[in-house]
Amino acid sequence: MTVWDALVGQDSVVSTLTAAARAAALVTTQGPLAAARAGMTHSWLFTGPAGSGLAVAARAFAAALLCENSAPGCGRCPGCHTVLSDTAADLRTVRPEGLSIGVRDVRALIRDAASAPSAGRWRILLIDDADRFTDSAANALLKALEEPAERAVFLLCAPSVDDVLPTIRSRCRSVALRLPSVDDVTAALVREGVDAGLARMVAQASQGHVGQARRLAADPQARARREAVLRLPSRLNRVGDCLAAAADLVDAANADAQAANADRDEAETEALKTALGVGATSAGTRSASARGGGRAGAKPKSIQVRGAAGALKELERTQKSRGRRTVLDSLDRALVDLAGLYRDVLAHQLRAGVAPVHPDHAEAIERLAATATPEQTLRRWEAVLATRQTLADNPGLVPQLTTESLALALRDA
Repeated sequence: MTVWDALVGQDSVVSTLTAAARAAALVTTQGPLAAARAGMTHSWLFTGPAGSGLAVAARAFAAALLCENSAPGCGRCPGCHTVLSDTAADLRTVRPEGLSIGVRDVRALIRDAASAPSAGRWRILLIDDADRFTDSAANALLKALEEPAERAVFLLCAPSVDDVLPTIRSRCRSVALRLPSVDDVTAALVREGVDAGLARMVAQASQGHVGQARRLAADPQARARREAVLRLPSRLNRVGDCLAAAADLVDAANADAQAANADRDEAETEALKTALGVGATSAGTRSASARGGGRAGAKPKSIQVRGAAGALKELERTQKSRGRRTVLDSLDRALVDLAGLYRDVLAHQLRAGVAPVHPDHAEAIERLAATATPEQTLRRWEAVLATRQTLADNPGLVPQLTTESLALALRDA
């Protein structure tokens, strides 16, 4: 099994990255110039829709660059194994914990890039969601790309080239991924041991999003939440029903965020408190009476570490921002499912003859098609897509109000 096996339906991308990884090996024998001429460069921009496998492709490429065998990306050597398990000394990964990537994270990344590789041929800096840079962070990264360290490789992931500053993307080699077909996703899930019928259903429902397909296949609760979202159009009778449906949608997103982050938040907080000595006392291992001084039975005093309160507040802000990002991501998945439902209704009304996104909801699709005109269905579909875009462009909006507005728009279309 090679590192490329994790990429689903991306044959051309695998060919490009394999050739570049082979070219990268020329650095040790013929120098960086020969590697560049053969197709290797210091900065790469991976683009594609959500679910296409941007981070997977970038990590597979990183593993191939640090692979210790002649065929890059063997998946068996220590170089590949440590990259895939995110323990490689020469790989630094940056993921936005909240709504954006700040300049402090980028400056730390640039310092890493200036360091010589400790074990492999390259020092690799992998940045997820490069479209979330703040302006100051993007400008700091630009300086590093203009004058890169000789053995540093930057791997940026973003939905499209338009989401990255022109000055940054002009200094990167672009690798465009596509959403894999339903057949590709189904085959991948079957290879992983998923029942063929379930694999086909979740592959269609995820609309090519490999991670979402795996989640639906493995998690019955995720399938139950999808069912609840797809029942939403049948609940929009009165204004009160619309508000209740919107509240349920947001509550489900909040529950998702709580389940995803609760354990991690608690572990991070406890680790920081331990590192800062918060809760430690001045008594040490011996009491005052045992040392012959002080009042017997006196309570030890807590140690007050300077800056501890500020560090804990900063961590709390980071966790809150990350939680909000998780809520928005969960809402976005729900809106994708809802848009797929209205797409199926419109296709049924127009007798388009295309494969449905939600074939397991054929009866509901027929009912919705019979009670609306194609024009109404199109307006509802567009309302869902517009809400997705609004939340993406304005993460500070209150999700409850935004989803209530959508529910009313779907009712009145």
